[in-house]
Amino acid sequence: MKHPKSKNKLAKPAAPATPAGLHPRNRHQGRYDFAQLTQASPALAAFVTPTEPGDSTIDFTDPAAVKALNQALLKQFYHVDTWDIPAGYLCPPIPGRADYLHYAADLLASSNQGVIPHRGVTVLDVGVGANCVYPIIGTQEYGWRFIGSEIDPTALRVAKHLTAVNPALAGRVDCRQQKNAELVFEGVLKPREEVDLTMCNPPFHASAAEAADSARRKNRNLGYAKAPEPTLNFGGKNTELWCEGGEEGFVRRYVEQSVPLAARCLWFSSLISKKETLPSIYYFLQQAGALEVRTIAMNHGHKASRIVAWTFQTPEQQQQWAQRRWQQPTAEPAKEQGA
Repeated sequence: MKHPKSKNKLAKPAAPATPAGLHPRNRHQGRYDFAQLTQASPALAAFVTPTEPGDSTIDFTDPAAVKALNQALLKQFYHVDTWDIPAGYLCPPIPGRADYLHYAADLLASSNQGVIPHRGVTVLDVGVGANCVYPIIGTQEYGWRFIGSEIDPTALRVAKHLTAVNPALAGRVDCRQQKNAELVFEGVLKPREEVDLTMCNPPFHASAAEAADSARRKNRNLGYAKAPEPTLNFGGKNTELWCEGGEEGFVRRYVEQSVPLAARCLWFSSLISKKETLPSIYYFLQQAGALEVRTIAMNHGHKASRIVAWTFQTPEQQQQWAQRRWQQPTAEPAKEQGA
């Protein structure tokens, strides 16, 4: 498919969907209901402490407490009864990950006359991780199928185990190993295989030291005293937290390698943590010939991030894609942000 190089159509960042900054369809509005969560997952009770009459919390700097919270959230809201990850692996905040999926659903709806497609959608999660969180939420919220790529053999094994032991995920997630750290799609996607969307939570940092500094800032933002050694409360192995060139370097490779798949993927997307990298990413996308680029702002408490999405397909080609792949008897209308 030919795609003439032209000026990118950059969408304005979306305003926060609610006072808490979460998407309107996000199930995790407001404070955590620890009474309900401990009822769903009794193991969480050991980490819950009262703060004032009728309220409670957990120590968010404690990796064990964060993992127990995630287990409860995934069980209560997404029908995943068995979820665990090896010590030290990334244990992501569920509300923020859910937000990415909901904005991704709106993105697909924009190519489908405002209707969120539920049937016929395949999503590639670049770097699925041991936690397998994006496929868990995406399959349960929208009925999508997922391909999860992963370079870490242990993370891949754990993700495959999660999809095998949870009936809610059976047959809906295909975890595949990427054997070359320099490649994004090659070696993962099969010849002529199509996906409707790619999503990625790239390594944000350029070194282990930079990742440690980030952990210290996070602890200060959470209101905890500065510790001699930073605690990675959400965990993360080297390949999950940092890579050569950091976020900018990874996304540059991601963009460049998306070009050969211009006709085999409708929307490419990536989470972008650092606003300082946006000008470079926009430049990479212009050089790659992306026809449309969208920037979607997300604000989760102390952390502001955004999704950058791009396509090489014209509006007419997007409609043809939707008609060919997503024809279905029923679908859910997309809600306006802030509705």
